[in-house]
Amino acid sequence: MVSFTLNQGNTFTLMLKKDKNYYIRIGEKTYFCPVEVAMDVLGGKWKGVVLWYLQDHPLRFSELKKRIVTISEKVLIRELRELEKAGIITRKVYAQVPPKVEYSLSEFGKSVTTLMGEISKFGEVYAQRFGQVIEPPPE
Repeated sequence: MVSFTLNQGNTFTLMLKKDKNYYIRIGEKTYFCPVEVAMDVLGGKWKGVVLWYLQDHPLRFSELKKRIVTISEKVLIRELRELEKAGIITRKVYAQVPPKVEYSLSEFGKSVTTLMGEISKFGEVYAQRFGQVIEPPPE
């Protein structure tokens, strides 16, 4: 293992991959594992949920808000901006009155659909094993 010190005076150990030491720099951030990068971009309570709903087709803000009933408008706006800045989703503004904006996965963002599917499977298995899956009564 190789250790080094960053500007802040903290000492870190480099990660090993294929018997080579390395770390990752993106902008001003330093990462020591690719999972850190993925979780920084996709992590948090809501980003995965937003991506889950956008995987099949574009949605307007109000449509996302209706599907993700427990998210606040402020948080949804923040998550959409962060995902757009990261290049995971695109925001298309239509020149019409009233204004229409749609969100969709970018070409790069489509690469996370398989990951979202696996996370969804894990969530279902975990819920069945440690919780209770409740289906609403028929209307």
